[in-house]
Amino acid sequence: MSDVVAIKDQVEAAVRAALSEVLPAELAGADPVVRRSDRADFQANGTLAVARKAGRAPRDIGADVAVRLHGFAAEVSGPGFLNVTVPDAAVWSAVAARLADPRLGLAAPHDGERVVVDYSAPNVAKEMHVGHLRSSVIGDALVRVLGHLGARVTRQNHIGDWGTQFGMLIQYLEEHPEVSWKGQGAETMSALDSLYKAARAAFEADPAFADRSRARVVALQSGDDATLTVWRDLVAESEKAFETVYRRLGVLLDGGDFDGESRYNDALPGVVADLLASGVATESDGAVVTFTDGVTGPDGDPVPLIVRKKDGGFGYAATDLATIRLRVEHYRADRILYVVDARQSLHFRMVFDTARRAGWLPAAVDAEHVPFGTVLGTDGRPFKTRSGRTVRLADLLDDAEAAVRTVLAGRSHGFTDAELDAVVRAAAIAAIKYADLSTTRTRDYVFDVEQMVATTGDTGVYLQYAHARVRSILRRAGATAVGHVDTTLPLHEAEKALALTLDGFEATLRDVAGTLEPHRLCGYLYDLATAFTRFYDACPVLGADDPAVRTNRLALCDLTGRTLATGLDLLGIPAPERM
Repeated sequence: MSDVVAIKDQVEAAVRAALSEVLPAELAGADPVVRRSDRADFQANGTLAVARKAGRAPRDIGADVAVRLHGFAAEVSGPGFLNVTVPDAAVWSAVAARLADPRLGLAAPHDGERVVVDYSAPNVAKEMHVGHLRSSVIGDALVRVLGHLGARVTRQNHIGDWGTQFGMLIQYLEEHPEVSWKGQGAETMSALDSLYKAARAAFEADPAFADRSRARVVALQSGDDATLTVWRDLVAESEKAFETVYRRLGVLLDGGDFDGESRYNDALPGVVADLLASGVATESDGAVVTFTDGVTGPDGDPVPLIVRKKDGGFGYAATDLATIRLRVEHYRADRILYVVDARQSLHFRMVFDTARRAGWLPAAVDAEHVPFGTVLGTDGRPFKTRSGRTVRLADLLDDAEAAVRTVLAGRSHGFTDAELDAVVRAAAIAAIKYADLSTTRTRDYVFDVEQMVATTGDTGVYLQYAHARVRSILRRAGATAVGHVDTTLPLHEAEKALALTLDGFEATLRDVAGTLEPHRLCGYLYDLATAFTRFYDACPVLGADDPAVRTNRLALCDLTGRTLATGLDLLGIPAPERM
């Protein structure tokens, strides 16, 4: 745990202690309701919340609290707010303490918590497309933040690697030996995607082929060697292609995180048998289903969760229930997150309810669906190519890189070709990820690449430029420029605003971990970059007349740069030294 106590936490503790002295014993420990304010360093509104219970006017309570507030100055404002001012020495001390800590004063409040995060989940033999973007980048950000706060995170990429579609595709490949798809590098998945569509067309047009495909599914499920060999090739080639996209996108997922549907095949009959034996599931028209209280259709009839279909096949529900059992029993999860689009909300509500009633999801384990909205085109409709096809994820990256190159082409940068390529890749990742992550998770957002790569405004590239600007100042100052922070110096208004913004980093990360909303970190980093710009405009750093002032301002620059770099990394965004 960090020894650095955030200034806001110090203020909250002081106001809470003063409230306890002023209020009746039964109201002791009342929430001080402290937040940043444009009228003071902090504003405490807790007096308003307890005034009626205490039978006193809020301003009277506030006045009593103000004189008992240790370490901070306060005055009563409005109907009873407390405007709190933090001494300059306390602010400089906090800056010095954070700089001295390799973790910037961040605690590890989730230390020891075991979290399983299920995200991305592409399908074998199909190209990753825009539909996989949000799950991949949101899941990755949550994995990074939770891990940074001490959680033991298990990443699981529940890929679609089993089912009827593989019988269809394998049968098609056997009947068309002239078709080549292996060893085509980046084009392997394009070839497979085309073959899958051809196999689907044949399946729908030719009943005889459809019958042969169904027989091939039986062969696959029965462990036929020849069929399994082709299936393994499809899985292996697909996984290599997925890893290439993840590396390019800067997502932590790798081969060790693949958790295919096929892993759970042997467990599915037991899932059904146990549900039936416990009475949680029932048979209905040949299928095995469960029902969740309050879940009804438009006609008012209960909506079933189909665990086993009439034909004996298993649906997604059976596999999802099997994953819960494994994640609780094997991974000992305290928290399970499913980063899946909002359309699956009802499905997960019913799966979690079934697992709880079956005893597989104990009350002590949190299972949470982390829903998200849709990526839209500039026309406001789901993002598609001009021909109406789903946009490949690789093409999104290509488009972003091309847009960044266009922006940089009109600027003098002095990069070598290799350096320019690295900057372009980093900026493209920032453009795509930040546009996604800075939006409230459950809302749709418009994919507008020209706006995403802008170097001004609320974009990932702007934050990268802000970080690079800080690093440039520190390079010009020299390697040993950041020295001892003089806590006796008075603070300029812009210095204090920046320092107090830096102080809010840990609270922001806690907020992200609790709400599972990465946009809160995005908003914080943008506010930090804005506060730094105002500070730099108002307060000369390298040109400061007083050496002690120069040192303190360089300390603020250093802490800002390190905080920006850490925050961007937690979003999965690179922070180049130069832009």
